[in-house]
Amino acid sequence: MKHPTSHRLHAYWDQLRGDRAAPERSEIEPGEIRHLLADSLILELDVPAKSAVIRLAGTRVCALYGRELRGQPFSALWGDRSCDAWRLAETVALDTLGVVAGLRGVNRAEEGLDLELLLLPLRHRGRPHVRALGALSFTSAPHWLGLRPVLRAETTSLRILAPRSRTTRPGAGQGGGDVRRPVLPEGVVQRGHLMVHTGGRA
Repeated sequence: MKHPTSHRLHAYWDQLRGDRAAPERSEIEPGEIRHLLADSLILELDVPAKSAVIRLAGTRVCALYGRELRGQPFSALWGDRSCDAWRLAETVALDTLGVVAGLRGVNRAEEGLDLELLLLPLRHRGRPHVRALGALSFTSAPHWLGLRPVLRAETTSLRILAPRSRTTRPGAGQGGGDVRRPVLPEGVVQRGHLMVHTGGRA
């Protein structure tokens, strides 16, 4: 993670979840992350339908795209390239892992902007795989912000955020989805259908 917004939102989410794989949606207190809300997103996920819909989008995110994004498909951030959108949402939903992706947004004049997208899993009323908390941020506002909206984007990088190590204790993993994994090479863990390399920092 390169952007301060991503670091701060991830730290807040990590504190809320404690020893769980993900915190509850109801535990998110907007007042505690008010300085991050302009760049924030909440997604509604439907795994069987392979659907991700934007439930909430911050003001800076909407300004970047020149329209209200609430209720639109998550793929709207890419210009309706659903393959990229669902690849990220599926990882968050099915593997209960955070992801951080680099995007390159482009406007009608082919002016570009580097973006960082963070997505983190949430539970909703006790159910996993149905919500995600995120942020879409950029380092400095381009001169064309508010004049020429981003029309499309492409994914330029993707990193899976491996969970922090937890001390093994009786009953650990109950209700959190943690299971025993086969022995893998050092620095590699398996999460669902993904092999996660944990070395270095995101």
